[in-house]
Amino acid sequence: MADTCHTHIDPIAQGAWARIHGRAKDACPYPRDSEERASWMEGYDGMPRDRTQDLPLSSA
Repeated sequence: MADTCHTHIDPIAQGAWARIHGRAKDACPYPRDSEERASWMEGYDGMPRDRTQDLPLSSA
């Protein structure tokens, strides 16, 4: 019977876990300029990288 349990947590989940547990942002274990680091930061910040910043609402 094959083991279907996943022991690898994706970098986004790792970043989110780090923030929830009070770890510093510089605790990211992935190399600078790597896809994994960018994903970890996405999880830590709680915002997808491809999302643009929200603009302020106009009062018109």
